[in-house]
Order: sequence, then structure tokens, then C-alpha cells
Amino acid sequence: MFQPRRRKLSSDINVVPYIDVMLVLLIIFMVTTPLLTQGIEVDLPAADTEPMSTPAEPVTLTIDAAGRYFLDIGSGRDKALEDDEVVRRVRAVVRNKPEQMIVVKGDRRVPYGRVAAGMGLLQEAGATRIGFVTEPGDRSEAATP
Repeated sequence: MFQPRRRKLSSDINVVPYIDVMLVLLIIFMVTTPLLTQGIEVDLPAADTEPMSTPAEPVTLTIDAAGRYFLDIGSGRDKALEDDEVVRRVRAVVRNKPEQMIVVKGDRRVPYGRVAAGMGLLQEAGATRIGFVTEPGDRSEAATP
């Protein structure tokens, strides 16, 4: 009589579908990561200075060309903040980290008085370490408006 042959069971895992899924996820992350970079577009002034090293990620107060304030902490990072809201948020940060560095990114077209007012808000909130963000350049570019 004819006996059917029994197939030998295979205990190997087919990993090809897992590799395909992993490659698709890798492509998705590679495409979406640059899109996650958010911020307010400002035209920074140029200055001939040495870069300053900061031990931790600083909090940034951005002042756009229209003179509106933006903070990179809390929710609504792309929404303009009123003066009292800037003070309240920075005060909360300084209360938790008294040595927190606060940097000011002011657009080169914003009036200097608005930048000075922003620094006054930071001091009112209790910030003791305040710096400016500029673009590297030579002295002739820094003098040109």
C-alpha cells in the first residue's frame, strides 16, 4: 500500500516580513523627522563673536519682526504671548531651575526697545542668566541694517 509521506515541521521564523516593516518604519521616521522642527522665522543679526557653550538646553524668547513674543516652553509654542504670560512661564522655569539660561532671539528688524522690554520681562520673572542669539558674520555685516 501507498503511505503518504509526512512533511517535516519547520520551526524557523520567517523574518522577511519583519524586515520589510522595519524598513518602512525607518523611511517614515526619516521623512517626518525634519518636519518636526518647529520655530518662529526670525532674521537674526550678525555679530563677530565666539560661540558660547551652554551646559543645558536654554529656554528661548523669540521676538519676531512684528515685535511679538514667543517662548519655546509650554504649550502653544507657535502662538504669540502677552507680556504677563511671558513673565508667568519664565518665572515657573526659574523657580524650578534658578540657574536656567534664557536666550533672546530678536529679529534684526524689530525695534531695539522691544528687545529691551523683553529682557525686562525676563528680569521681572527672576532670570539671572540672559544671552543673545546671533548669526556668525563679520563686523561690516553687523553694522548694516
